[in-house]
Amino acid sequence: MPQGRHVELPGRVRTFVRELGGPEGAPTVVLLHGLGATGGLNWFASFRPLAEHYRVVALDHRGHGRGIRSARFRLADCADDVAALADVLEIERFVAVGYSMGGPIAQLLWWRHPDRVDALVLCATSRNFRGAVGDRVRFAGLGLLGLGLAVPGVLTASGRGWHTAASLLAARMPTSLRGWALRELSGHDPRGVLQAAEAIGRFSSHDWIEGVDVPVAVVATANDELVPLRRQLKLARSIPSAVLHPVDGDHIVVARSPGSFVPALVEACDEVVTRATRWSTTDQAGA
Repeated sequence: MPQGRHVELPGRVRTFVRELGGPEGAPTVVLLHGLGATGGLNWFASFRPLAEHYRVVALDHRGHGRGIRSARFRLADCADDVAALADVLEIERFVAVGYSMGGPIAQLLWWRHPDRVDALVLCATSRNFRGAVGDRVRFAGLGLLGLGLAVPGVLTASGRGWHTAASLLAARMPTSLRGWALRELSGHDPRGVLQAAEAIGRFSSHDWIEGVDVPVAVVATANDELVPLRRQLKLARSIPSAVLHPVDGDHIVVARSPGSFVPALVEACDEVVTRATRWSTTDQAGA
């Protein structure tokens, strides 16, 4: 996995980015992590396999890891951060790959910056997180939604109990990575993570997601208790160009069983990039 570096974003202070160059002239995939994770934690197993075919970029979102610190977390700001980063890295167009919370950010990237997005890969995510009472409770205020850890009463906006929560989450990583995972998690802004969880609970692309006009792959985690499969399938059915790529795993399959997740991710990226190269009115009509 690349070591990473800080990158100054004009007017947005600086963020933290991991990058692998890939083959010369290769398309770029930008990896957008889930709540409670970082670019490294969410995608540690995906960098090298993707870099065989793509330039790979992953950043830490606001309030997470070494990402931007702000008084207020907004998913739209995260999408704008990605566009600003693409400007700095001289990336004209890219494939936005979002996992869990990264899914709404990817959708907003297309909505707010359509001239930058060639395709979308949406993993373990949904078009909204409102739904029934149980769904709202699941998504609002859990704080560590992204990797599926809920520790009631242990995490507060002041940071009290954060080390305990971070330790429990790190324990879900492969043994060889637990020390590193704990260091990644210790960089979070607890208030920012809580605000991010609340923002996810308010998000909905229901009114405009059908208008997505680029190739889309939906990588659906079939045994997901946090983002139920029915919500992921609704997302896929809402987008005319969506192709479904099922994975036999739960919400943390990306960390717990990368051998199942990563091949599906690579296949999804390959599939949307292939379609993007021949995208036309005819292709859209036939999608």
